Amino acid sequence: MPGYLWREEGTAKYLLWEAFLNTGLVSHGFTTRHGGVSTGAYATLNMAFHVGDDPHRVLANRERVCRDLEMAPEHLVAGEQVHGDRVAVVGKVHRGRGARAAQDALPATDALITGERLVPLSSYYADCVPVFLLDPVRRVVGLAHAGWKGTYLGIAGKTVQAMGRFFGSRPGDCLAGIGPSIGPCCYEVDTPVVDRFKDRYSFWRDILVPNRSGRWQLDLWEANRRILMEAGLEPGNIFISRICTCCRQDLFFSYRGSGGLTGRMAALIMLI
Repeated sequence: MPGYLWREEGTAKYLLWEAFLNTGLVSHGFTTRHGGVSTGAYATLNMAFHVGDDPHRVLANRERVCRDLEMAPEHLVAGEQVHGDRVAVVGKVHRGRGARAAQDALPATDALITGERLVPLSSYYADCVPVFLLDPVRRVVGLAHAGWKGTYLGIAGKTVQAMGRFFGSRPGDCLAGIGPSIGPCCYEVDTPVVDRFKDRYSFWRDILVPNRSGRWQLDLWEANRRILMEAGLEPGNIFISRICTCCRQDLFFSYRGSGGLTGRMAALIMLI
């Protein structure tokens, strides 16, 4: 089941997870491409510094989103996303890392977790999979950035494991939201990628389908769902939006759909 709803604030629109909202523990959201001040390839709500947009416009966009989600923009925490599997444990001392410049983000980090209130975690997307995590019992949140490399490395499961190791989270208590990303309809991969998944995951037949061009369609949504289940999450606690960013370029930025020059959406979550 998708388990999401939309919240509109003027021209901005946010995807929210219903189960997360029902806990009353977090402020969170996933942005679209609408509601900001960026122009050209970044029009209009580009949330990332590293893509070539005017940094003043990015700051204005972040301030707009943070106002809507009741977060302090100067406290945002971001990682330097390198398609790896490093999980950073974040506290109040890290607030502001990556908030105003990409160079200040936590180095080589694709997942963030925290058990502290008022520490807004953020990560950035234009086809890769955003994985939102919430343990409502221990009160821990996380974000994982999972492109094909991060998915292959099992970053979503490693983030759940880190929540357990550092905060005592039990996977069976955790909720997960797999947000908009490139879908199996549009994500064609070649044989070297296929071979890596075949070597690592017994369920590879459930996430890879051969196409007429001799290549394969990869289902990152199902792959991350299975990885989360292997980490111990209950199937009923995993929600998937099943919205393809490449199909819906009217609503989202898509790296593949745009040929590489485009903005980024943001996933944000904060314990309140």
